[in-house]
This record gives sequence, structure tokens and C-alpha cells, in this order.
Amino acid sequence: MQPACLPDPEIAARFDVLDATLVERTGIATLWKVRTHDHDAAALKIYHASDMGNERPGFAVMSALPSAPLVQVYGTHPKAALMEWLDGPSLGDMTRAGQDTVAALELVSVANGLHARTKGLTSLDLPELESWFTALFDLQCASGLSDENRANIANSQSLARHLVGTQNDIRPLHGDLHHDNIKLGVRGFTAFDAKGVLGERSFELANAFRNPKGAARTVRNPARLRHLAALWSIQFGVAEHRLLQWAAVKCALSIAWRSGPVLAEDEELALLEMFLAVAQDLPHDSV
Repeated sequence: MQPACLPDPEIAARFDVLDATLVERTGIATLWKVRTHDHDAAALKIYHASDMGNERPGFAVMSALPSAPLVQVYGTHPKAALMEWLDGPSLGDMTRAGQDTVAALELVSVANGLHARTKGLTSLDLPELESWFTALFDLQCASGLSDENRANIANSQSLARHLVGTQNDIRPLHGDLHHDNIKLGVRGFTAFDAKGVLGERSFELANAFRNPKGAARTVRNPARLRHLAALWSIQFGVAEHRLLQWAAVKCALSIAWRSGPVLAEDEELALLEMFLAVAQDLPHDSV
């Protein structure tokens, strides 16, 4: 982290920022650790665009669940948010340090903490999960893509249509719950960067299977995929095969989001192949 002047005096004044330290710049936002009149340490996220984009619904979820293991939102602005500061480490740090099963147990504990409170949330204005998958349903393959990868994309599209059409236990979801979106704070391990979507409970863990970044050898091990599915099925109370299927189609959806309308190549196509193969091998009555 490095000291720096806030780039937007209006936002600094809105949240009574006394001083700030630049933490990181991402493709969509800049994150600062700030001190305000009310908080010795807080996180200030300022979006590069004129609004929060697809993260706006996530703030609706986080603001509606102040007692959940979700980062507390102190205040919002059309293009910024002031939130609880989390020192870390993240669960991604734990996996990268060789503690993947410990991280997995903490992750599902956070998920259970969220879902103990989300079932009754009916008034939030959230996108439906089906709308997310439009990018995958509309994805075309470039002429140079291998037949094997074409088949995997087609199978993913078919599987995603089946899953979306047979959803059960639909509720507000964090939508991007994975290892690097959960950090240790004063209240324990706490999730942040929610996207906010209305969908099947089992989808909540889908993105965690292909994370964290920086642990490719772990993530690409099929034994780990089976282990997580078995563990989370028991701990989260959902069907094991359903977890694996959602994991596969979420991997495909991420590929579609990165590629745009036509897919020529992607670094996760091999991962998608593994996810589909493991999901297909598991009997559908496994729970």
C-alpha cells in the first residue's frame, strides 16, 4: 500500500475521509484504505465508470444482511462505497499456502452463514441467474477452435439450459463467492465483492471450484474437484452432482464473458473439459 491523494474530492467529502492509502487498482475500480471521522479503518472503493455497473446489486445484498458474514457497508455513492476494512489473510492465501481443505471448510461456513439469512429476502431488486447465462447461450465458436473444445462448449450450453430450467431453492445469492473474496476481519472470515443475483442455492459455490488464482496445480487436480464436491455437498446440504454441474457451467460462463460473442481460445478450456468429465462421471443420485 502507498500513500496517495484521493482523486475525487467530492467522494472524499461525502464519506468524511481524513486520510487515505492506495491499496490497488483493478480494471473496474480503485480501492483505498481510509480513516474517517467514524472509522479508524475502512475500505473505500471508487469505480472508474460513472456507476457501480454489475456490482450494484451486490451492495443491495450486503446492505440487507448486516449481521451476516458479509462486509458491512457504511455508505454508498453512485460510483463509490465505504465499507468495513478486512485485514486478511484471504482464504485464497490459505490455499496458496497449502491449507486448501481448511480454506474449503471456512468458505462453506461463510456460505452457510449467508444462506441462513437470505431465504426470507424477497424485496431486493436482483437480476435473475438465467440472464447471466445469456452470454454462454449466445456464444459462437471461431472456425479455428478444435472439435473437442467445440463439443465441450456445446455440452456446457446444453447443461446450463437444463440447470437454469430446473432451479430449486431460489434465493438471493452473493454471486461471486470464492477464496479471494473472503478475508479475515474482526468478526471472523467475511465475504465481500458480492455481485447479487437471484438463483439456485447450489450455484453459490460454483465459482469457488475454479479458484483461487495463483494455485493452478491445486485447482486443476480432478481429485481436488471431487473432494470439494463431496465436502461441500455434506456441509452445504445440496446434491453433489448439482454442485459439479454448476461448477462446469460457471467455468464455461466465465470463458464466454472473457471471449465476447465469438470464442477463439481460452486458458480455461482444459479446466472446463475436466469439470465436465468429473460431473459426468458422478451418479446423479449422489448427495
